[in-house]
Amino acid sequence: MMSRLAVLAALLALIVGMVLLTAPQPESVARAATGQPLHDPGYSALQARLVQTGTDGLPVYTLDAAQIQQRPDSGLVDMQQVRLGFRDAEGNQWTARGARGELEQGSNVVRLDGDVHVDGTLPGTGEPTQITSEHLEFDINAQMVTTQAPVTILMSGRELQARGLVANLKERHVHLESAVHGAFVH
Repeated sequence: MMSRLAVLAALLALIVGMVLLTAPQPESVARAATGQPLHDPGYSALQARLVQTGTDGLPVYTLDAAQIQQRPDSGLVDMQQVRLGFRDAEGNQWTARGARGELEQGSNVVRLDGDVHVDGTLPGTGEPTQITSEHLEFDINAQMVTTQAPVTILMSGRELQARGLVANLKERHVHLESAVHGAFVH
């Protein structure tokens, strides 16, 4: 699955590279002529969409961003206005969005920052669920949503607040770390 993302990133980098190489760039030529090493700016894209498909050809997740910028020196890909769509093990659709995002190349973990919202149906409950925080990480392969920051869960019209969260969507398990406020009564 990660190899497909790497191939997609390489293809995107190739396209951007072709555009950059064919355009006249007098500043780069001047630096090369003086013997200074050229800086590799990596690839960037506006209104980008990455789609990871499974063995069945269906999307495992989609990642949309208003802007994507690779930072080759750090091995990171920075994103702005990020929306991540995915399905859990039971086929429930989830959407995570944040003001900023970061993806480490070769990793399956997407970090979202800034007014992060995760919306979906918690497996086994049939209830719409919303998770909000300032920082969340999503492990695409493990289907784990984690944070050490303050977090709010809204489900069935009830609200829980805590500091720290581990939500395993595959195993239908949510663990709130500390300072839990709220109660769900059946």
